[in-house]
Amino acid sequence: MERFLLILAAVLWAGIPRAARAQSPDPADYIYPVCDVAGLYAASFGEMRPDHFHSGVDIKTDGVEGKPLVAVSDGYVARIAVSPSGYGRALYLALDNGTTAVYGHISRFRDDIERSVRCERERLRRNRIDLWYDADRFPVRQGDTIAYSGNSGSSFGPHLHYEIHETATQRTLNTVRLGIIRPEDRIAPRILRLRYFETDTVRGVPIHAERWARDAVQRPQGDYRLADEGPMPVGPDGFLVLEATDRRNGVGNRFGLYRVTMYADGVPLFEYRMDGFAFDRTRYCNAVAHYPLQNGARCEVLRLAAVEGSCPDFYTLLRDRGAIGADEGRTRRIRIEVEDDCGNCSILECDIRGRKARRIDTESDAAICDRQRTCTLHAGEASLTLPAGTLYESLFVRPRRIDDPAPAADGVVPLTPRYRFLSPDIPLHRAATLRIRAYIPEELQPHATLAVVDRRGRLVAAGGDYEEGCLTARTTRTGDVLIVADTAAPAIRPLFADGARIAPAGTLRFRVRDNFSGIVSCDLHIDGRWVACDRYPMQGTARHELDSALAPGTHVARLEVRDACGNRNVWKGTFELLEP
Repeated sequence: MERFLLILAAVLWAGIPRAARAQSPDPADYIYPVCDVAGLYAASFGEMRPDHFHSGVDIKTDGVEGKPLVAVSDGYVARIAVSPSGYGRALYLALDNGTTAVYGHISRFRDDIERSVRCERERLRRNRIDLWYDADRFPVRQGDTIAYSGNSGSSFGPHLHYEIHETATQRTLNTVRLGIIRPEDRIAPRILRLRYFETDTVRGVPIHAERWARDAVQRPQGDYRLADEGPMPVGPDGFLVLEATDRRNGVGNRFGLYRVTMYADGVPLFEYRMDGFAFDRTRYCNAVAHYPLQNGARCEVLRLAAVEGSCPDFYTLLRDRGAIGADEGRTRRIRIEVEDDCGNCSILECDIRGRKARRIDTESDAAICDRQRTCTLHAGEASLTLPAGTLYESLFVRPRRIDDPAPAADGVVPLTPRYRFLSPDIPLHRAATLRIRAYIPEELQPHATLAVVDRRGRLVAAGGDYEEGCLTARTTRTGDVLIVADTAAPAIRPLFADGARIAPAGTLRFRVRDNFSGIVSCDLHIDGRWVACDRYPMQGTARHELDSALAPGTHVARLEVRDACGNRNVWKGTFELLEP
């Protein structure tokens, strides 16, 4: 599907006049995408998110939905996507200047677009839909209203997710750095902490050990030093990890970093810069960040060095891959510059002093998992196959069965022991294939799924299919794994009384929740006819907007909800639609 979308984007690009194919967009081409808001922000471009970089800016809509969204430049509606996850309701504008504007978490589209989308969803009987349009279907002029802001998809509060892409490549761009979006920001990034990891290489495998972590202290003149002012001891090979965050005027949100540059004795060694990225590069955030520390952190935790499996797109300078060290007794001066995308900059300077290398303990008889080769690990009745390039670094592994009981979860029945292949602190760049052979009672087979024990000790569903005595799943999750059966059906509670009187153009709302494997479908019928039903997983609700075609009077509604393990629940009731 991804390949098809890239080909289609190239076809669309071919139809754009050559003069309009801008290499660097002109900020004067764009107006602000949302009306009647204070112009405050909740997230910046390129922030570290779980397994991806944030691909746009999040614009606050003053805590409410329904703000008019306008075409930022002349063009046409090229794509509409509706999903309970991700951007929720999203609209893509192909602009005449060779870029694409993306609007995410929309509540509803402009009336003619909304009618078209609704008709297609009901024709196809699909709530989740992805529609592409020719240039003559919905042309727009700069300033035209195209939709209204909302809180759909993976959104924790009303806002607009806004992106600009290069139409030809679909590479998403840093709109703030380009001047397309101009936040009020006179606050320099805050440097929080610096860590040093020493590296040893054993049997060709790099092993890292944290040797020290020092808080950063801001001086009166604005730059930073380490709380311990003496030289920090380092070995001959290692790397630094920086913890920092950014703020903007008028809001309490934390934002990502644009540039981090490291110098040693005045010589630049490393530079990370977030100008933009192609979507197939987004998981490289797991290599740019120090993954174990980034998980759960409320700041950016950047590795000031590139691991073997990292992507060069995010580094404008790499000398010795950013590795830092010093000969025994030698003192070196380190300078780190941290800049946000509005041009505010903070500087940390400190000294490091070389000492003898320390041996890093490892299990000498452990197996090696080479990141450049496909590797299959075995533990009892379970196996894990890692395709070449799945790991960012080669590592030592010791697969084994764990007899500790699985964490408890309502409605979940453990069916196998736990198997340990990789720590939850090890990120995967692509999916690995896990197989667990086990006897499962026939009545539980339809409800079987892979479960992973995450770094917080909780069970998380990871999918899979059970056939001929073996459960097979493709997953990017790491941690202890086992087979469980999810036996609990989703819960449904209407947010209206049975027989409720509802005004024309009203809404049927339901509370829908699942205990473990997650809801995969919500099918709503009114008087036996399938109708579109939007699900809002962050709020745990589903809703249907009644249309004018429904006649006044009493109607029968039926909602069927299914989870990923084959459990289903059905609610049936009535409502009365009032006269206009």
